[in-house]
Amino acid sequence: MIIVLKPGTPREILDEIVQTVTQWSLEPHVSVGSAHVVIGLIGDTRIVSESQCYGLSPFVERVMRVEKRFKRASREFHPEPTTITVRGIPLGADHPVFTIAGPCSVESEAMIIETALAVKAAGAQFLRGGAFKPRTSPYEFQGHGESALELLAAARAASGLGIITEVMDTADIDMVAAVADVLQVGARNMQNYALLKKLGQVDKPILLKRGFSSSINEWLLAAEYILAAGNPNVLLCERGIRSFDQQYTRNVLDLSAIPVLRTLTHLPIVVDPAHATGKAQFVKSMSLAAVAAGCDGLMVEVHPTPAKALSDGAQSLTPEQFQELMGAVSHLATVFERGPRTLSTV
Repeated sequence: MIIVLKPGTPREILDEIVQTVTQWSLEPHVSVGSAHVVIGLIGDTRIVSESQCYGLSPFVERVMRVEKRFKRASREFHPEPTTITVRGIPLGADHPVFTIAGPCSVESEAMIIETALAVKAAGAQFLRGGAFKPRTSPYEFQGHGESALELLAAARAASGLGIITEVMDTADIDMVAAVADVLQVGARNMQNYALLKKLGQVDKPILLKRGFSSSINEWLLAAEYILAAGNPNVLLCERGIRSFDQQYTRNVLDLSAIPVLRTLTHLPIVVDPAHATGKAQFVKSMSLAAVAAGCDGLMVEVHPTPAKALSDGAQSLTPEQFQELMGAVSHLATVFERGPRTLSTV
């Protein structure tokens, strides 16, 4: 249930309403927008009638029941787009398009620092790199684990870029959070509810990738697990969904999810065209299409020598290709009033 207050409602009235709602054994979720204040009620709202809510104050403008199963992630509960600030960079629909770039896996200190400096020079704000890598086959490279986290920290020190890396297990959360500025949940763990609940208790943003066979509702309900556990900073990452035809691309990039999500949720939207297409030659066109569709950020795989990459080399851009991509993205983002931005040396 949602209570929308009239513009100009005094703070003391808001506080009184929140206190009364709490006495109803409901949890109030207050969202202050540019014009209205919205109070979302979490809990068993069947015990409360709409007339009771209207009777709270003459400043109550309207009362609505939310039918969607995801509450905190919904636009109704939080009408204004969420801004997540990482290392001084604001991320979200009201800000320039940001870029995350780097290799699928951290392979060596020299390689990750070289990549970090290259993507930083091209305009990226964040470095991605897998320390722990979930792979379909147990015989494929799984990442260097804890030692790779140390290499990511070294790359941040050398470049000033924020670090985004995946966490796969609840036992590893503290270890990863000690290094990462944003913790990533991969597609294979999107519905690992034990992990999502624990990440809801972490004081760092979470990048939640869409499962490759998951609906948008399932994706948003996965985000709801993190939000409901107390962490309001969730970024959604579309990375392609599985199709019957995998001859030409690895997955199908669901660009329609971007405008759909914009109507459903306030959370920032990231697109990963590399995992979606699986081929470097298609990354530029899909990146530009994602920006045109309204995404807030891009995640692009970059490797100094893709042919020698230990994982996902076929979908990785060279630093030169990434620099060309960033020029095109910057130009298009400017057309849509979403760029460009520069990152000063930290």
